Amino acid sequence: MPELPEVETTRRGIAPHLVGRRVEAVVVRQARLRWPIPQALRDRLPGQRVGAIERRAKYLLVHTGAGSALLHLGMSGSLRLLAGETAPGAHDHVDWQLDSGRILRYTDPRRFGSQLWQPPGTTHELLAGLGPEPLGDEFDGGYLWTRARGRAAPVKTFLMDQKIVVGIGNIYAAEALFAAGIHPNRAAGSVSLARYERLVGEVKRILDYAITRGGTTLRDFISPDGIPGYFEQELFVYGRAGEPCKVCGTAVRAVTLGQRSTFYCSRCQR
Repeated sequence: MPELPEVETTRRGIAPHLVGRRVEAVVVRQARLRWPIPQALRDRLPGQRVGAIERRAKYLLVHTGAGSALLHLGMSGSLRLLAGETAPGAHDHVDWQLDSGRILRYTDPRRFGSQLWQPPGTTHELLAGLGPEPLGDEFDGGYLWTRARGRAAPVKTFLMDQKIVVGIGNIYAAEALFAAGIHPNRAAGSVSLARYERLVGEVKRILDYAITRGGTTLRDFISPDGIPGYFEQELFVYGRAGEPCKVCGTAVRAVTLGQRSTFYCSRCQR
């Protein structure tokens, strides 16, 4: 599933081509994605000029005067800017026709993504109750330490709780915990303030760096310009079970936490 760096890479890729452009038409070939595409999007988006594109967690908000389109890439979705005459393929479900003559095409083989609508002055229910952005100032070691008080859940599960902090998915949680030297199964409430401060620093560093590298290509993700992300080549533990740790040489281990595969080094992480 595309994680925060992949979604931010997508936002940065499409924004220069959408902001200031008018959506002339919305062509829906398959309305049943994770949720049906609402009629409000099909009725209200055409004719609107895009004012801004914002990322919230792993969602993209395309803001117009009539409201905002709320987009999620799901497990296999992608958004591409293409020439208007580009013929659709089997999994090309939605086109936004722009006044530039280009189209924004949504492709999704598994159809787990979504295109929803948020009226002006409202917050969509999917965005309500979300925690702070990991790259924002609100997310710091003190905040994470305070929220962890009394929690016996594994720190990796805690870090991936979207009510605590948004957008830190499985890949980047594993990498940040490794960089901070924290065992993923350690109880969240037992991690010290100093270690949370280090963890937050590593989360920000790794996410920032992954964005500069275009995200991580695992199975399906490629950026809007068709270029794959390269952060996968620099992973320290994720997906490397049985391979030697790049720091100490100990074999990387894999366990399941919260129904997700978790990778760590038993020597480097305590």
